[in-house]
Amino acid sequence: MKKTVTIIDYGVGNLLSVTRAFEHCGATVKLAHDAYDIERASHLILPGVGAFADGMQGLRDRDLVEPIRRYAASGRPLMGICLGMQMLATASEEFGEHEGLNLIPGRVRAIPRVAVDGSALKTPHIGWSPLYKQAQVDWTDTILADTVLESSVYLVHSFAVELDDSADLLSHCVYGGHRISAVIRRNSVVGCQFHPEKSGPVGLKIIAGFLTQDELDRASVT
Repeated sequence: MKKTVTIIDYGVGNLLSVTRAFEHCGATVKLAHDAYDIERASHLILPGVGAFADGMQGLRDRDLVEPIRRYAASGRPLMGICLGMQMLATASEEFGEHEGLNLIPGRVRAIPRVAVDGSALKTPHIGWSPLYKQAQVDWTDTILADTVLESSVYLVHSFAVELDDSADLLSHCVYGGHRISAVIRRNSVVGCQFHPEKSGPVGLKIIAGFLTQDELDRASVT
């Protein structure tokens, strides 16, 4: 049976490439423009490119902030991609202080400009990076269940999420010797700093992994 995926259209996002990737993985795709669309979703995607403040303003202008929070509290699967992942955090320091959705506690901060060896790093960070994990982290039953360790994904970003709780980190990349949050998760909410829709077969496996995620019991979310 085909899964239906709902992608939030709030004026900031590469909807076409995300749509095509999910359709390639066998999903039926709908676009959400209002609270009603979000309330009816079973699998929800928050895409995004650009600045944090613009993304959150796009959600506020369409009265989508609280509907997204209610959806997350229901235990249904939600994935944030790139800027969409950053907006899952508590706040961002990009061009000032900005409130996020606070679904995965943490702050969005600028990526380091200097490597651990003292050499300069380019900003934004653009390119392919392997996915790593801590030894105690288990990818079973997550969107990374079928991903081979150190598979490479495609990133374009100048900011990244620094989590309050390391238990929310599924995977990280390394840039200049610094760990960068690549996949974060709390309950049924997951975020990818990279673009799975632009990460070739590896990204498609991750998208397919999201489609296998089921609704959590509400008591386990709250």
